Amino acid sequence: MTVSFTVHGVPAPAGSKRGFYRAGRVIITDDAKRSRPWKAQVADAAAEAMTFHDPDGTSGYRPPLEGPLHLLLIFWMPRPTGHYGARGVRPSAPPYPAVRPDVTKLVRAVEDALTGIVWRDDAQVVHQEASKRYGVPPRVEIRVSELAP
Repeated sequence: MTVSFTVHGVPAPAGSKRGFYRAGRVIITDDAKRSRPWKAQVADAAAEAMTFHDPDGTSGYRPPLEGPLHLLLIFWMPRPTGHYGARGVRPSAPPYPAVRPDVTKLVRAVEDALTGIVWRDDAQVVHQEASKRYGVPPRVEIRVSELAP
């Protein structure tokens, strides 16, 4: 089975994880508070992608995917205004967004948002491809596929 969907909006990175002890327990927090709305948007789109509608009018959610998974993510980032001149994109503008945020943190935000909806645990992802490009509108294209045993 394959689940594919697009989430429109400017992709936000997950922050660094921080751990500390409190009352004898380890607490893990995420530094990037601004990523919460993005993660919620990704989770909403994932839930919609996991919804089924039968011809008899019934609908519901598919259970999370099982087993090993392949994850493909393409992040389309907005170009800075300095890349544009009077005639469009300047020839000197870089072709790829080799600037922050790094693709690893963008991936982590999406993986966190898909956990419990598309898969049980992001440890199920055994093969992933991720790229970051300039494009309009800003978005992330997501495809998750079950791998044959």
